[in-house]
Amino acid sequence: MTNTNLDQTKIIAETERLLLREMIPDDLEVLCGIMCDQQAMEAAYVTAFTAEEVAAWLQRHLKRYETLGFGLWAVILKQTGQMIGQCGLTMQSWNDQEILEIGYLFQRAHWHRGYATEAARACMDYAFSVLGASAVYSVIPAAHDASRAVAVRNGMQIVDRCSKNFRNVDMDFLHFSCQRSRNESR
Repeated sequence: MTNTNLDQTKIIAETERLLLREMIPDDLEVLCGIMCDQQAMEAAYVTAFTAEEVAAWLQRHLKRYETLGFGLWAVILKQTGQMIGQCGLTMQSWNDQEILEIGYLFQRAHWHRGYATEAARACMDYAFSVLGASAVYSVIPAAHDASRAVAVRNGMQIVDRCSKNFRNVDMDFLHFSCQRSRNESR
């Protein structure tokens, strides 16, 4: 599905190959294609979402744009105008505090092409330059090798580990972080 109606949405960042923009209600079908896919979701979220859960997910992010000024954004392939995933910033609880996390999910057809690394780097730059964040984090399931590789390629390092029950499954998570000074010296 191609989603080229960019004039109605707020462009957040642009990279060599990608645009990051605020999601819109019309993105629901593409999000369902990602988040209802068991294989795409099993490492990060254990199970695929239902269409109703995806709709609620999208509504939470639309609300976050209003309340926080950021959230997960649609990742658009510039060459085709197609939405291929989502990547952005969210607030997550960690050790009884709120942290700024970079998160990402992509259609399986677009895995292993560097898009997650490119989009996550743009989100990191946005967090430091626009939001003035001193650090950004990624909370990644320990078993998710590809997501860990994205964090490492973007200069993040493991700063903590934890285990928690997520969607009724006990999982180990790695907490990656990058400080603004490290990003500025790249």
